[in-house]
Amino acid sequence: MDAQATIPGPPWNLDVRTAALWGLLAGLSAMAVMPYLMQLTPQAFEGLRIPLPALVALQGLQAFVLLGLLSLLGLRMGHRVGLGSPLLQTWLARRAIPGWRTLKPVQSIAIGAIFAVIVLGASLLLDPLLPKPLHAITDTGKSALNGLLASFYGGIAEELQLRLFLMTLLVWSFTAFGRRQPRVTTYWVAIVIAALLFGVGHLPAAAKLWGLSDIVVFRTIALNAVVGLAFGWLYWRRGIEMAMLGHFSADIVLHVLAPMASMAPTG
Repeated sequence: MDAQATIPGPPWNLDVRTAALWGLLAGLSAMAVMPYLMQLTPQAFEGLRIPLPALVALQGLQAFVLLGLLSLLGLRMGHRVGLGSPLLQTWLARRAIPGWRTLKPVQSIAIGAIFAVIVLGASLLLDPLLPKPLHAITDTGKSALNGLLASFYGGIAEELQLRLFLMTLLVWSFTAFGRRQPRVTTYWVAIVIAALLFGVGHLPAAAKLWGLSDIVVFRTIALNAVVGLAFGWLYWRRGIEMAMLGHFSADIVLHVLAPMASMAPTG
């Protein structure tokens, strides 16, 4: 990864500070996603035994601790295999920020948006085959606002889990005993596995919306894996920040612009 070359083995304390900041942002994003979850699966929030504000706070605290630790592990493993968080670590170390020509943020945004459009196109073919939703979402204006909040969770928390930790773990594991630098195929195997697990991770939400039929499982895993491949490539080539940016832009298309478009008059 070209951008990662600017950080030749950061010290432990820099990794701790980086992980703590990512954990904090992940905790805030976990709190922000709650309105989206409440709209998507309102039945899951019926009969709560604790006040909703307390639940939101606990959700944020849990994400802060868990994703902070996973980020730290990912950062430590990533130094050996050329993966990590180059932009944030250069900033925290007060070094020069990697050049924008190297990071290519506009390209990351474009890749995320393009893959989101591909998913929307595939959805037009697959959605007529889905069973009737168990819970219909009718307030598209509210859905767009909640989708904006949820996009921060997707862009930050999910990327920390699936790319910074899991994908790094896979690449590191494949090379842990050989004491050699990973090959291109090693990265691609890790990208594919992480992308498939990214799709599997969306099955619980799909089950609450449609139930778990064969077409629901296929649609959920396939469409999420498609965008997961793009995010994995961005992580490999540009660092976790650009993967987050691509994921965020994809979610904006899927969860904000698409619901808003459905509100537009057609005749």
